[in-house]
Amino acid sequence: MNKSFAKPVSTFDVANIRADFPILARTVHGKPLVFLDSAASAQKPRQVIDAVTKVYSQEYANVHRGAYYLSETATANYEAAREKVRAFINARSVSEIVFTKGATEAINLVAATYGRAFLKAGDEIVLTAVEHHSNIVPWQLLRDATGCVLRIAPVSPDGSIDIAEFAKVIGPKTKLVAIAHVSNVLGTVLPVREIADLAHAVGAKIMLDGCQGIVHRHVDVQDLGCDFYVFSGHKLYGPTGIGVLWARAALLDAMPPYQGGGDMIDTVTFAKTTWAQPPAKFEAGTPPIVQAIGLGAAIDYLNSLDRIAVAEHEDALLRYAMTRLAQIPGVRLIGTAPHKAAVQSFVMEGAHPHDLATVLDRHGVCVRAGHHCAQPLMEALGVTATTRASFGLYNTMEEVDALANALVRAQEVLL
Repeated sequence: MNKSFAKPVSTFDVANIRADFPILARTVHGKPLVFLDSAASAQKPRQVIDAVTKVYSQEYANVHRGAYYLSETATANYEAAREKVRAFINARSVSEIVFTKGATEAINLVAATYGRAFLKAGDEIVLTAVEHHSNIVPWQLLRDATGCVLRIAPVSPDGSIDIAEFAKVIGPKTKLVAIAHVSNVLGTVLPVREIADLAHAVGAKIMLDGCQGIVHRHVDVQDLGCDFYVFSGHKLYGPTGIGVLWARAALLDAMPPYQGGGDMIDTVTFAKTTWAQPPAKFEAGTPPIVQAIGLGAAIDYLNSLDRIAVAEHEDALLRYAMTRLAQIPGVRLIGTAPHKAAVQSFVMEGAHPHDLATVLDRHGVCVRAGHHCAQPLMEALGVTATTRASFGLYNTMEEVDALANALVRAQEVLL
């Protein structure tokens, strides 16, 4: 093997980890499954699958209102999941943890409640050019409804966000900064603490889209200095249909409800309704009970691991992948910022990303292709689409080799 391809030595026991994920043992098109699309949605360990199965098969009931064993058990497990989330991100209180159906809903909740209540015509919301559509469109809807203004901080050619350039976009009219913690396309880790300080210096609030950050970085919402933090469960090795909004207690107290219905009320008459205290105020109707418990199981699973070793393993995967892919003629890496998480986009000269992903699939390699819900970023970088490989704690150096080898074979087919 070429010495430049030497695999980093790691003490992380990825084989034991992989044994926890049943799907990784299967084949696709007669080839071993190489799953490199965790940024879109991660695979689930047996511990999460078993937890969800147990609720549905042995403990299922609606929560909060039943005076019988199954309901009391479901309620206890549901609220225990909230405490697990609180501890995982170091929130001050479980009352700051709102369960949603996903990060997208959590962002929409902030836009529809905090945004409509506290932003007016002429107020400015600052985004970056790397944002996912879910952190663009809700603010456009708010802009159209209120007359507030969107300002966009630029992205550098390597995919980084320059703090000096960001500072030029923030001003006395800035009321909210809404940015990714980690880019879903580039893997760039944004300088969120410095940006939070800039926002607070002008009296603005800051919301972090943590969908990728929560997976690849230790998150302490108090240390980050943010006012809102959102993430989804399915990227964190948990179920789909569950997300989290963390917000400072004073903000949740001041925000109006997002939806009306059962469980978010204190009293109801035809003349007037009063609201429950947070987080119930923002959880109308039957909540995602089983999904929340599954998220709690995913957090338990992650807490059972050495998170530092996991981070080092993922970083080694990324660096090895960047080395291998960069040495394939015609392949160009998209996103080479100094501070990155385990996400790497690339393009191959002469091959459309969709065609490339289709050929890779025939070799059992699962990658994402397209604009990755980040069309403004594609425009800023001068590409229409990319192929993206994203790594999780269960991926191996051999799977990076499988990706690189499949790319070489794809060139023979497509070029």
